[in-house]
Parts: sequence; structure tokens; C-alpha cells
Amino acid sequence: MPQRVVVIGSRSGLHARPATLFVQTAVRQPVTVTIARDDRGPVDARSLLSVMGLGAGHGDSVVLAAEGDGAEAALEELAALLTRDHDGQTPG
Repeated sequence: MPQRVVVIGSRSGLHARPATLFVQTAVRQPVTVTIARDDRGPVDARSLLSVMGLGAGHGDSVVLAAEGDGAEAALEELAALLTRDHDGQTPG
């Protein structure tokens, strides 16, 4: 199963706007993606409450995992999203 370790780039961590953008992107993927932090078990990346419940802050590492056709591309897109600082951006 492909995995990526990613450091959270948003100053507020994976909360509110950054978490919403992440979940919206995860929902569009052709594969199911999970996200985990520290020793906590993985959660469904399509669940906003689960993702926010991880409590991932700025500079924390998370592990993304996916399996199936399109897994690598999905992880690449989601990893790139998590490393960016989305705080302070106005909605497009």
C-alpha cells in the first residue's frame, strides 16, 4: 500500500479551512485515502470530523495511505495540499 509522510504546512494546522480543502480533495479521488497521526490509527480522509479529530498542528507529521489504481497520484495531490499554508488566503 503506497504511503506518504507529510508535514502540515498551514499555520493553524489541519483545522477549519485547510481540513475542508483536504477532505474535499480526498472525496474527489478514485481511491479511498486514510490519514494517521502519531500512534493513532488511520481515519478516512473523506471525513471532516475524523480529520479534524486528529488534532494535527503546524509542523506535525501525518501518514497518508491509499491502495488501488490512482493511489500514487491521489497521495501526491493530497500531500502537496497539506504542505502548503492555506491560512490567510481568501476563498477563490
